[in-house]
Amino acid sequence: MEYNYSDFIGQIQETLTTNWDLDALTDYEGTTLQYKDVARKIEKLHILFENAGVKEGDKIALCGRNSANWSVAFLATLSYGAVAVPILHEFKATQVHDIVNHSEARLLFVGDLVWPTLDAEAMPALEGIIYIPDYSLKVSRTEQLTQAREHLNEYFGRKYPKYFRKEHVQYRSAGSEELALINYTSGTTSNSKGVLIPYRALWSNVEFGREALGDKLKRGDHVISMLPLAHMYGMAFEFLFEFLLGCHIFYLTRVPSPKIIFKAFSEIRPHIVISVPLIIEKIIRKSVLPKLQTPSMKVLLKLPFINTKIREKVREQMVAAFGGRFYEIIVGGAAFNSEIEEFLYKIGFNFTVGYGATECAPIISYADWKEFRPGSCGKAAPRMEVKINSSDPHNVVGEILTRGANVMLGYFKNPEATAAVLDKDGWYHTGDLGIIDEDGYIYIKGRSKNMLLGASGQNIYPEEIEDKLNTLPYVSECVVIQKGEKLYGLVFPDFDEAEKAGLDEEGLRAAMEQNRKDLNVMVASYEQLSGIRIMQEEFEKTPKRSIKRFLYENAEV
Repeated sequence: MEYNYSDFIGQIQETLTTNWDLDALTDYEGTTLQYKDVARKIEKLHILFENAGVKEGDKIALCGRNSANWSVAFLATLSYGAVAVPILHEFKATQVHDIVNHSEARLLFVGDLVWPTLDAEAMPALEGIIYIPDYSLKVSRTEQLTQAREHLNEYFGRKYPKYFRKEHVQYRSAGSEELALINYTSGTTSNSKGVLIPYRALWSNVEFGREALGDKLKRGDHVISMLPLAHMYGMAFEFLFEFLLGCHIFYLTRVPSPKIIFKAFSEIRPHIVISVPLIIEKIIRKSVLPKLQTPSMKVLLKLPFINTKIREKVREQMVAAFGGRFYEIIVGGAAFNSEIEEFLYKIGFNFTVGYGATECAPIISYADWKEFRPGSCGKAAPRMEVKINSSDPHNVVGEILTRGANVMLGYFKNPEATAAVLDKDGWYHTGDLGIIDEDGYIYIKGRSKNMLLGASGQNIYPEEIEDKLNTLPYVSECVVIQKGEKLYGLVFPDFDEAEKAGLDEEGLRAAMEQNRKDLNVMVASYEQLSGIRIMQEEFEKTPKRSIKRFLYENAEV
């Protein structure tokens, strides 16, 4: 597939100089950097790298919560010629140590919450650890680095004796196949792998953003960054695309609870919203659905004329809750609950569901909300092909394969894992299962690794059963597992709702048994649950809020 790659680093240089006096990055309820401030900070970090002996191709790791300074350090790393290694700050300390060591990083930028948990001795090859909030040195193991940091302002002043201006922003160029970053997957099924992302994949994802939303977003528009910057989804579509467009990005520096999100949306009023299903579902379940589920409201919803009026009103409330001026909400990163999706579609809410993978940096498919079809995740993105590996792709579920400009180079130092997912024709085997309709819309049915085999050889997709179970009373989240030939549901209940309904432990157990019976009416005989076990704690999740299923495969029932 041919494409006209334009230099990604050149686009960073261009946005800095074109949008020099515009606001660029804001830590919500904190400080704001304009594009010229970002350029100046990048230049200082370049001087630091140069005097510390960092060479092109060296690895620089970043681990901290979203912030303006995190983004500056990332941009400085790429534009200098080093390879960025973003690490999710939710990872446990041992995982961070392992990734820093495995990636052969020379420097580590570390955030305020992460730093106290780490042990510098566990990362012996690091030459220095730099504190993200103020770029101070936490650890220096070379005289060069210590000197460079101590004299940084002096070096900067000597290089730019008058003052730092637009024309001083001169960066190297990056080839399309050159390595930009190593992104370690969150690992819902196994240990993390280092995904090698070339510049063409970053460029192609940003280009896709321009093609899909370039006429909907403009310079100076607002976006809220809620997803981790160290995850490809948040990095590509809540940072890089908007930054290169000249937008103003606001970082929610704390955990995005519904309360904080509502406040931020009403004040910032973003022009586009990028989210994972869990955040949207929580807001709807807590603030919208309860109002619709009163007896009188249920009666009204059944009346055709009032029904439309109510739906319009609900839609207005939903739009207002997200700030009132966004073009659409793009949901991705995990499966959407079908009940919520159907509800949003019915009220004509401007949302769409996309599909991607870290290995595609991340976009694979998308459709504008006006063309969205419920249950699907859009059509193949520009410069990407998608096919289903099955005898009848329209009707028979098969593995989803994709190839094109977004696909990774492979896994770092792991040729076996690379060979297992990238075939000789360039197709990336996603491990996801689905079908594709005659118009090219993709429908995901589950992950091949999660697929269970029924007693008579039937393919069972636990996600489809979980989706139905999640719609039943008092179910907050669930996992379906197999024991021998039987299926069981592990359920973390909504204890608040159960308490409101006056249910004690015995009552909740009875409610779950009723749920089991109701569910078994909805599913095929080979998909029926033999029992439900109530979990006392939330399931452990990856940073993109997918349940780490592999931790529960052997749970007692």
